[in-house]
Amino acid sequence: MTETILTNAILVLRDDLMRGTIVIRGGKIAEIFDGISHAPGAIDVDGDYLMPGVVDVHTDNLERQVQPRVNARWPSRSAMLSHDQQTAAAGVTTVLDALCVGDLGFDVDRLKTFQDGVRDLDALADTGLLKSEHFLHLRCETPAHDVIDLVDPVIDHPRVRMVSFMDHSPGVGQYADINNYRKIRRRAGMTEVQIEDRIVTLLEQRDRLRRPNRDALLARVRHLDVSLASHDDQTVENIAENVADGIMISEFPVRMEAAIAARASGMTVIAGAPNIVRGGSHSGNVGAADLVRAGTVDAFASDYVPSALVEAAFLSVEQCDLTLPEAVAMITDAPARMARLPDRGRLEMGLRADILRVRMFEGTPVVRQVWRAGERVA
Repeated sequence: MTETILTNAILVLRDDLMRGTIVIRGGKIAEIFDGISHAPGAIDVDGDYLMPGVVDVHTDNLERQVQPRVNARWPSRSAMLSHDQQTAAAGVTTVLDALCVGDLGFDVDRLKTFQDGVRDLDALADTGLLKSEHFLHLRCETPAHDVIDLVDPVIDHPRVRMVSFMDHSPGVGQYADINNYRKIRRRAGMTEVQIEDRIVTLLEQRDRLRRPNRDALLARVRHLDVSLASHDDQTVENIAENVADGIMISEFPVRMEAAIAARASGMTVIAGAPNIVRGGSHSGNVGAADLVRAGTVDAFASDYVPSALVEAAFLSVEQCDLTLPEAVAMITDAPARMARLPDRGRLEMGLRADILRVRMFEGTPVVRQVWRAGERVA
């Protein structure tokens, strides 16, 4: 059996830091001990951090590889492989590819990205060619006309680990500031008349379809062992509706009161790692650092920048008065539990050897090496 020994490391354990050694056998963590190993072939990591592989429960990064520029769509298989390489290089050993099911007029090609993404994952997942382990997060746009027809063929897919309920209607959630919505539509080339017509149409559509579609989706996932999440919660009323519907994850709450209500209701909360790294929301919503300092965040997700996760964890120690084990758990253990993957997310004997080597350089964490199930992938 192949054995890998990583020594002279600062181990980020569940509750502590320890200068020590990890021994990997058969793709699992076989031993953890204090001190330096002098065994032949032991890899000296020069005092770098060793931490669990990152688990990302929501990334749109595939969409950015498919559409690297406006009007420049990339071949889907190539985009999937590029996405995989980027996630692994960022230390993400487990990734839930967040694919949009249904659209409210933001991207006419999102349907193709969703369908191609599932097909590419089916083709590649068992080939040994992917560096990260990929699962599916179905982002369901509840006011969309076609969301039910689109979700039906994939809802029973064995790689589905999370289903989230979204509403990107103007004046709601992420787009609560309707003037900001208008600015986005102007940048997309719409005229003022087209924008106002779109707002009226989408709000009428929301009134008519959101609740029936939500009920239909809840009925379709009731028999599945998947996590259910809401998206961009804005109000206490949103949280109450989620809890009544059995949705116990609040993903990217946009107002502090929603995050506080979610935690008070027993929901777990996901914040965006890019929000931490940038120092605030790109759309003018609540700052993730403020949510962390308020004690309302359980986990980070990369949203649109996979490399943000490791950096957000270390910044949370500096800015939010967390310990490093607490912050690292927000990108490893907590999301692993959300995705119902209990075999990873911690440096513990018997768990999968998903491990990162990280070095600090002038205050920035740099991912230097990545092992997934004991195999070096980056």
